[in-house]
Amino acid sequence: MVGQTGVRSFSIVPVVIRFWSADYSGDPFELFGAPHVVVLLVVVLISAVLIARGRSIPLQRHSSLRMILAVILVFNEVLWHVWALTEDMYTIHEMLPLHLCSVMVWVCAYALIKPERRLYGLMYFLGVAGSVQALITPDAGIYGFPHFRFLQTMISHGLVFVAGIYVVAVEGYRPELRSIVRVFVGLNLYALVVGLLNAAIGSNYLYVNGKPPTPSIIDLMHGWPWYLLYLEAIALGLLVLLYLPFLRTRQAAGSPPTVAGQTAESAASIPRIDD
Repeated sequence: MVGQTGVRSFSIVPVVIRFWSADYSGDPFELFGAPHVVVLLVVVLISAVLIARGRSIPLQRHSSLRMILAVILVFNEVLWHVWALTEDMYTIHEMLPLHLCSVMVWVCAYALIKPERRLYGLMYFLGVAGSVQALITPDAGIYGFPHFRFLQTMISHGLVFVAGIYVVAVEGYRPELRSIVRVFVGLNLYALVVGLLNAAIGSNYLYVNGKPPTPSIIDLMHGWPWYLLYLEAIALGLLVLLYLPFLRTRQAAGSPPTVAGQTAESAASIPRIDD
């Protein structure tokens, strides 16, 4: 029994090292490889299940779903910082929570726990738009499945996407046209501040001071600073695209749609959640 346990423990060690170590020798991340595609499908599946579950229970019980999402988001993000510290990869140039999706992890967690409905616009517009791009072209570096960094990256962006969809499909968030202006202006002001910080400390958060080191849509654009103009147009286009379903709904119904899962009478008593 002892011998069997010893053999079993010995066989687990290389697996753990391969899963956690920054000195990775396994298969590198492959864009749209089998693990990548599976993760994308899982994100869609989780979104569908969570929406179905949220719509099947009373509004008073939504807090448990929000708490689960928030706890996983925070735990996953903290674990990333623990990994960077234990692997001697923690630097202010890489690990400050200034990238858009890192910011959205904390925004989503706070808004879900509170719940802070004034932040739902950021969760929907920036969370969904940013996470979709990050899920399609994740910044996983050399780390492929099943390395921790691959899983952590996909979980983080996947749950930010799920949270943004959740507040619309379950919590009943309905943006107004002015929401686009607020989010777009706020995003540009934030990018300006981060760009100045990048110049001061030699970092490249938000990739506003240079292209990312891993493959992304930015590689198809001109060099700095011209690709920033393309990103501006893409960002604005995505915000408008995310608003279109609500524009068509308002025009068809002649009034703001009701909260998901509620009757017209009960929804009338619930304050609108316009940003």
